[in-house]
Order: sequence, then C-alpha cells, then structure tokens
Amino acid sequence: MPPGLIFVLVVLAFIYVSRAVRIVQQYEKGLVETLGQYTRSVGPGLIIIFPPFQRLRKVDLREQVIDVPPQDVITKDNVMVTVDAVIYFQITDPVKVVYNISSFALASLKLAQTNLRNVIGDMELDQTLTSREKINVQLRQVLDEATDKWGIRVTRVEIQKIDPPRDITDAMSKQMKAEREKRAAILEAEGLRQAAILKAEGEKEAKILEAEGKSQAIKRVADAEKYQIEIVYDAIHKGKPTNDLIAVKYLEALEKVANGNATKVFLPLESSGILGSIAGIKELFDKEDKKSK
Repeated sequence: MPPGLIFVLVVLAFIYVSRAVRIVQQYEKGLVETLGQYTRSVGPGLIIIFPPFQRLRKVDLREQVIDVPPQDVITKDNVMVTVDAVIYFQITDPVKVVYNISSFALASLKLAQTNLRNVIGDMELDQTLTSREKINVQLRQVLDEATDKWGIRVTRVEIQKIDPPRDITDAMSKQMKAEREKRAAILEAEGLRQAAILKAEGEKEAKILEAEGKSQAIKRVADAEKYQIEIVYDAIHKGKPTNDLIAVKYLEALEKVANGNATKVFLPLESSGILGSIAGIKELFDKEDKKSK
C-alpha cells in the first residue's frame, strides 16, 4: 500500500474518531439522533456515536435568565407605566425543549411580555406600586403553566422597576411630603402634650408629698403631746404619788400662779390626804407672812 494512501487513511480515521467520540458535561443532557430520529438520551461523560448516521444534541440544564426589555403597560385606571422584568427558568425535559418548540428563549420572552400586560392591566396604579410581590407570583404561575408543555419550569419572575409618568411621580412626591409633614406635626404636638402631662403630674406629686409631710409632722407633734399627757396622767392616777410629792407640785403651781397675779386657783377634788397636805401648805404660808411683818 503506498505511503500516501496510508497517510490519507490515518487522517480520515482520526477525523472520524474525533467526530464519533463526544463528551457531555455534568450540567448537560445529550440527545442521540439516528438518521434524524431521536433514539436515546445520554448523561454526562464520554459518548460514542456513529457519524454520519448519528448526531448528538446537547441541552444545558442549568438555570437561565431572560431579560424582558422595558415596555409600556396601561393599568386598569388608564395610567401608562413602564415595566422592566427578568425571568428565571430551567429546562426539565430536554426532549420537549428540542422537539416541541424551535426557540424556547424567544417564545418565553414573548409570552412573558404578553402576560405582563395582562396581569398589570387588571390592577390599578396604586396596586402595581405596592403589590410587586403579588405580580411576581401571579406572572410566574401563568408562565409556568404555559411553558410546561415545552419542558421548561419557570422558577421565579422579578419585576425590576415600575415607573409611572412624570406628572404622576411629581404628584406622589408632593403627597408623600405632605404626609411626612403631617406626621411630624402630629409627633410634635404629641410630644408637647406628653411634656405638659408629665409636668402636671410632677407638680401634683410634689404637692401630695408636701401635704403628707405636713400631716406627718402634725401627727408626730400630736403623738408627742399625747405621750406627755399620758405620762402625767399615769404618774398621778396609776403611780399613786405620796402626799408630799403632791404638795411639792402644788407649791410649784402656786408659785407660778403668784407670779402671774392670779386671783383664783382651781384644785382637783381628790382624797382627804391631799386636802390635809393643802392645809399644811397654808400654815407654811401663814408663818412666812408673819415673819415678813
């Protein structure tokens, strides 16, 4: 066999083997077609096919994203807003993706745009601005049901922004500013009210404490006087003092009366012993008067 022919055969064999031996990545799924007809699916690893009778299609199973371009949508109350969204999807059935639709990415994009208009068209402006999560969930459910026959699962939908017209934005800004000023005025008034209440309560507590202090002082003075009276009473009525002690007390009392130039003296009516002591006291006074004369 001529060397040139051998070289040609080697080159052809190398090309055939390079086309027959294929590698499927971990995140891919392989579809083997024989004479244009799907025959089997293969997983990741080294795959051998027999070209030109067979060929291998690779399908990426990783989660992918579609950026929905900003578009104008009219709300239920006839306000035009600009909506921008992104769609996250994942291929669940490679066979359906390849053989049931020609371009699933373009089809998903158009489907998202159409359903986005439908969902927001059923809501008023205030709802679209405050119910973004509700729009995401509703749009995801609609897209997931529609793309299920294509072997695609929509994992989530995110509304990036919803921009109302400029005049609506300015009006909303003025409304928000008025609301903030209103809340600030209410908070300031409430603060003044609380301060006045606390001040009044403080003055009230101070007056109550002052009155209680005076009451305690009067009570203590009264208790002290009561205690003194009880001591004197006990000394006279319970202690049974002697006649001499009583006489001495009366002398002291008479001395104070004499200094005060009193004309009358009131004595308690006690036993006859006390009267005898008084008589003795009188004799002493008489003797003193004679000596002085």
